Amino acid sequence: MSITSLTPSALADPTFAARFRGLVPRALREEAESTPDSAFLARYAPSSGPLRLGQWQCVDAERPASRLGAQARNYQATIAVGDRIGTSTAAACGPVAALTTMLYDRGVSVEISAFHQLPAPGGTATFLRGTDGAGEAWAVGWSEDATESALRAVVACANRLAADA
Repeated sequence: MSITSLTPSALADPTFAARFRGLVPRALREEAESTPDSAFLARYAPSSGPLRLGQWQCVDAERPASRLGAQARNYQATIAVGDRIGTSTAAACGPVAALTTMLYDRGVSVEISAFHQLPAPGGTATFLRGTDGAGEAWAVGWSEDATESALRAVVACANRLAADA
């Protein structure tokens, strides 16, 4: 961006892409570079929808560093789908795999076909493209914590897919 293009309105409502040193995924790049931050997040990181994630935790005790390789961990979450709220558990190699398993067990299908994380000042953005078998949607999660960012992106994707159904 040149100095002459820094108008007061551009400074007041920068584009979503202005947060990052790296490039956002190609499929979202043009929109992220031309859309104000708040509008981009309203579309790709909806704060409402039928799916909500409450408490999230890995319930395993800390493992010694001598254990090598990918090993399943046990996760627990409070998940609301519409007006049904309950606790779910899953064993998986990571938080995103655990959450998608928990959602599937509750009748919410989200298969991830693209996953990107970009650090930015103040947090991490997770961009993912998912499908429920009938439709496809991009979503974004934003948080200071990379894991929380990824979990938020999965929830946003499920809600965007539900809205398009």
